[in-house]
Amino acid sequence: MGPPQLTPQALSAALKSLHEKANNPNPTPNYSPPSNILSNGPINGFLQPALPPTPPSDGPRRIVIIGFGMVSVAFLEKLLKKDTTSLITIIGEEPHIAYNRVGLSSFFEHRKIEELYLNPKEWYESQPQLRHHVSTRVTSIDKDRKEVITANGDRVPYDILILSTGSDAVIPADTPGHDAASGVFVYRQHSDLERLITFGRQAHGSTGLVVGGGLLGLEAAKAMMDLNEFGQVKLVDKNSWVLSRQLDKDAGQLVIEKVEELGLEVLRRKKIKEILLDTDRKVRGVVFEDGEELECSCICFAIGIKPRDELAASASIATAPRGGFIVDHNLQTSVPGIYAIGECASWHNQTFGLIAPGVEMADVLAFNLCRPDDDSSLPKSFRRPDLSTKLKLLGVNVASFGDYFADRDGPQEATESPGVKALSYKDPFEAVYKKYLFTADGKYLLGGMIIGDTKDYIKLVGMVKSKKPLEVPPSRFILGAKQDGEDDNPDDLPDDTQVCSCHNVSKGDISAAVKSGTCKTVLEIKSCTKAGAGCGGCMPLVTQIFNAEMKAMGAEVKNHLCPHFEYSRVDLFNIISVRQLKTMDEVMREVGKNPESLGCELCKPTLASIFASLWNRHVMDTPMHGLQETNDKFLANIQRNGTFSVVPRVPGGEITADRLIVIGQVAKKYNLYCKITGGQRIDMFGAKKQDLIPIWTELIEAGMESGHAYAKSLRTVKSCVGTTWCRFGINDSVGMAIRLEERYKSIRSPHKLKGGVSGCVRECAEAQNKDFGLVATEKGYNIYVGGNGGSKPRHSEILIKDCPLEQVIPTIDRYLMFYIRTADKLQRTARWIENLPGGIAYLRQVVIDDSLGIGAELERQMEELVSTYFCEWTEVIKDPVRRAAFQQFANTGESVDGVEIVTERDQTRPTYWPKDAAAKEDFKGTKWSTLTWQPVVKASHFGDDTGPSGTSAVIKRGDTQLAIFKVRGKYYSTQQMCPHKRAFVLSDGLIGDDEKGNMWVSCPHHKRNFELKGDSPGSCRNDEEMNVATFEVEERDDGWVYLKLPPVQELDARLGTKRWMIKAEETESPFQGVDGMLKGRKSRKVNGAECAPEDVAACKPTTKQPVAVGGCGGGNPGLDW
Repeated sequence: MGPPQLTPQALSAALKSLHEKANNPNPTPNYSPPSNILSNGPINGFLQPALPPTPPSDGPRRIVIIGFGMVSVAFLEKLLKKDTTSLITIIGEEPHIAYNRVGLSSFFEHRKIEELYLNPKEWYESQPQLRHHVSTRVTSIDKDRKEVITANGDRVPYDILILSTGSDAVIPADTPGHDAASGVFVYRQHSDLERLITFGRQAHGSTGLVVGGGLLGLEAAKAMMDLNEFGQVKLVDKNSWVLSRQLDKDAGQLVIEKVEELGLEVLRRKKIKEILLDTDRKVRGVVFEDGEELECSCICFAIGIKPRDELAASASIATAPRGGFIVDHNLQTSVPGIYAIGECASWHNQTFGLIAPGVEMADVLAFNLCRPDDDSSLPKSFRRPDLSTKLKLLGVNVASFGDYFADRDGPQEATESPGVKALSYKDPFEAVYKKYLFTADGKYLLGGMIIGDTKDYIKLVGMVKSKKPLEVPPSRFILGAKQDGEDDNPDDLPDDTQVCSCHNVSKGDISAAVKSGTCKTVLEIKSCTKAGAGCGGCMPLVTQIFNAEMKAMGAEVKNHLCPHFEYSRVDLFNIISVRQLKTMDEVMREVGKNPESLGCELCKPTLASIFASLWNRHVMDTPMHGLQETNDKFLANIQRNGTFSVVPRVPGGEITADRLIVIGQVAKKYNLYCKITGGQRIDMFGAKKQDLIPIWTELIEAGMESGHAYAKSLRTVKSCVGTTWCRFGINDSVGMAIRLEERYKSIRSPHKLKGGVSGCVRECAEAQNKDFGLVATEKGYNIYVGGNGGSKPRHSEILIKDCPLEQVIPTIDRYLMFYIRTADKLQRTARWIENLPGGIAYLRQVVIDDSLGIGAELERQMEELVSTYFCEWTEVIKDPVRRAAFQQFANTGESVDGVEIVTERDQTRPTYWPKDAAAKEDFKGTKWSTLTWQPVVKASHFGDDTGPSGTSAVIKRGDTQLAIFKVRGKYYSTQQMCPHKRAFVLSDGLIGDDEKGNMWVSCPHHKRNFELKGDSPGSCRNDEEMNVATFEVEERDDGWVYLKLPPVQELDARLGTKRWMIKAEETESPFQGVDGMLKGRKSRKVNGAECAPEDVAACKPTTKQPVAVGGCGGGNPGLDW
């Protein structure tokens, strides 16, 4: 919604109001100007009407912040907590509100700038005293009139001005070629990344160069590698080792070894003399000062930053020789009333490129600006900041803390014992390096650096800051280090321990937020205290502190599967395995809180998955069927209109023409919507439940199998063509992908599994964002694990390099079975590895080094599981009992649509759901005129199962669909339509209960739980706006099930399918605005003739054009490989 527009009359009134308030000797304390003056946008092209040069003496204080970055918002948040009367304006040059620059590289994973926002847009709009502006550049400061002037001439008055303009990335202007038309980048802000992404698509397979071996350089290198576009990424550093500002030579060399293992080549002691350009002034390579040339298409400079202090000249603000606004200990510049914070501020001739010092500045300034005049306490002063840093760069944990170069440069502060002594530890096998610096007498810790094992970082930083004598000899810091896998105990940390260095959040801050009741989840802790909102490296400790405080308050955070079990998914897997439990009844009797409980929609699918992983019974067997989610129950993914999708397996993406023809014939015969999936197979949508049997019969007769797209199991193993066709291929990726998919197909796991195999480093199969992925090398395969796309993407990590071909399957066997045995419910491999004690390093020890001695057992268990394979659809087709489950209604062969079908692009699909599809009516309270018992379905349809799974049926009465459930010999009935989205699906939902005996059915679409038995049958337990009608039901001696129903006409008027089905007229196309832009477009001109769309074929040129062919990265640059 655009900013409000002021009429001349309103503008005049607003100005008059401001002037009256400015000259009013007794202003209203809570005065705020008219809402249109405080809008979050320009007013008729102006930020604010011009005010007299003399600021109002009695009106609200006007604070203007120039810059909309992380430090600016940290200051803004602190200011808003302390100051409720000042009028605050924040002005940003970028088109986005403040985002997390520290986590900028994660943008390559999700490509959504909104996921980096520090606060949502609504937060800024909800602050009544705040106006925020983006895409607005301030060009000068009029210090005499106390106004800032923007690029379009707007003048914004201030009483206090905060400069938080940040810095610019440095490009070496003295290097020939630095001004190339294409191929020169910096790594600084979101727009830089967008440019790099666009360029990467055009330069696929070429070499990318990063210049600079500091923190930013390694981040940039990781970002370019994550793009998966460059054939090679190389890092150029003028120093002998990377991170020379944070690490000594030994530590820097170790980092180089680790990152080179991950595929990044580091060129040391190299300086670029010239950037080589082609005739179009595009980068084609570089020449180093030693004369060596290197071919590349792209150079990303990360060699430093320059404070943005260009506004100093207009206001005569003093600047430092190395750049930056000079500030004193109060952070005031040389001009009274103008302050500077963050990277643009020069304190003692130092500027700071880390977020933590900037946040510390923000804290000092916000505190001082909000001190009451009568406050006798001393103002805060900005002191030498703590530059401790802990980061994960290219998968390598790196930390430096305290005075980490005290041995080289001398201590920054005087100590009682002159001199410095170092204690070092290096483990080349585990890639761990520790160097701790002490006073000469060993009584005080001064600082240090760590590579690899950074678990003690928080405690070490606290020890340095406390300046207290050590209680143990220095040797204990190495020899007494805790073992891998042991957790930090947050109780050992004092409250003043800094947990989040980015936002200066202490353990005490987090504890106070939990104890006060302000924060009840880790996410709320992050939002409230900002802990973890920077680099995120402190989140494991934040979570531990949160859990410890919750436990101390008697509200321990438990990882129990659900209210029916006091065990986690891992615990239950082991119990079921050891005790050889085979059914839900057995598990509930052995370890359930109530042996007679039915379970719920949480535990039933989890137990079904465990049973399948251990015993691999058919999911439609009687004791298993009622535990399954709807997808597994009918071996197909249920879609929003109640139909299902059909996905035959296409191992490795390889399929014959004959099978393609069969798929096409089946899709045409049953009017199915076809789409190619991201996993290289064909998805057919819109299959009716009763058509699934004949559809799969035709597919299986053609030699195809179930693709398990409906299950938490292996979906696909994606592949490029490898040596089968590609001239760049190193290995047969298709053959390997097919073998892996054939081995692991159908195995059930805690969550879905996806694999990939690439035949060379060009990585066309995107194997490095899969649960397991292989990339061919000259010696075998690099195996990557723990990657995934989805709502929280994660790049995979390398498990083993150059794995010989014969060891690939045993390695993946161990990895997958260890995951199946130890993951939490519905936990992808990415989150599982993140939560493993020791992460990928621990996983390597278990899988590769067999540190637990269970390698052979994991392989044996996987072998037993895969040896029991059967195609679930083949077994259904052969079994009349299982086939009987595939019908829409139990009492008629009719078929009814619940959503109107439309035709689009020559295929049919259900019409869109309207924005508010819910039927918010009191179905439960419906008053029927009369009710009579009517036979509806034979009791034999439900079988004689008396277990907790239950059985169900849907019957059609007139135009109304009704659901009937049989649970432990008793019947229940409701309408079939879930009112949330008006979907006719309730009979397919899972049955659950609680300790009080209340029972419900959970809608398979969006988990609305409707009560079947309890205080209020028909009510929704988790959405009070929803309810359903219920009906009395009983089984009689004649073998029929009877329902007590109203007359058909009355029933249809209230619950009829035609009344509630989603119709096209209710919805609108989301592409209305876009389609308007495309109207009237015609085909391109071919041979000078303009063709209408229907005439394109006739206009094709008669001369055959040459076609570029080739493998990855070859041939036509327009081909996107």
